[in-house]
Amino acid sequence: MKPQTIQIFLPEGAPTSVKEAELTNRLIKAIWFPRTAMDKAAKRDISQYTGVYFLFGDDDEGRPQVYIGEGENCWTRLQQHNRNKDFWTHCVIAVTKTNEFTKTDVKFLEHYCLDQAVKAGRYATDNSTGSLLPSISEPRKYDLLDNFETIKVLLATLGYPVFEDKRGDKAQQRKIFYCKGKEAEAKCLVTDEGYLVLSGSTANLDETKTINPSTKALRAELIEKQVLIPQGNVLEFTSDQLFKSPSSASSVVLARSSNGWAEWKDKNGKSMDELMRQTDEG
Repeated sequence: MKPQTIQIFLPEGAPTSVKEAELTNRLIKAIWFPRTAMDKAAKRDISQYTGVYFLFGDDDEGRPQVYIGEGENCWTRLQQHNRNKDFWTHCVIAVTKTNEFTKTDVKFLEHYCLDQAVKAGRYATDNSTGSLLPSISEPRKYDLLDNFETIKVLLATLGYPVFEDKRGDKAQQRKIFYCKGKEAEAKCLVTDEGYLVLSGSTANLDETKTINPSTKALRAELIEKQVLIPQGNVLEFTSDQLFKSPSSASSVVLARSSNGWAEWKDKNGKSMDELMRQTDEG
């Protein structure tokens, strides 16, 4: 991770319409647009370039979903998807500013992007048939991997952290905190995005009568999505789960209303409140 400058251009003048984004010193450029603004995106030359594209929306269960594709003319492919794919609401196309990508280049990027999206596990993928890895020279492979890193940054900046590790890198990670109660034992990693309860943590199975309705609904949702699964007398987290607040995380773990700032403690028993909210006096 390093400081970077990203330039965003609004060709229609509206922040909710077409956006073009680029790192000022890099070759890659991305164009973002809502499905309802396809006619406006079609006016931009780069939408016709050879590149990779990402269709974003929600799946049938309300989870974020992405379809990753490639095309020698991305717009031709998008017109087909506009007729045949219902789920997507927004699109990002990534190309080179000088339209230098070949068909082999973008097939490699499509394959690599899909692989990395599956590994990150943030989005369900709609690529049911997968993607074939083309034969490519070693020097070109590393050039394209460098291009991928730029695409990764641009997508996250536009609101789609498709390839970002939920746990972040070491610079983003804070302390690990622990929450225990009855049978529950959970670990929480504080990152720039929020409060991440780690895979393998456990939550109490039985809910109290006074549990907050929103916590009850969130637990039911996580059980339905199999993020929480029954294991003996507890529920186990099958994957890392991000929460917006420490209290929503601790309440899900403890199966009751709770103050996460007090419930989450480090290995020395100091609360999250002491370590992250209180300032030294004098």
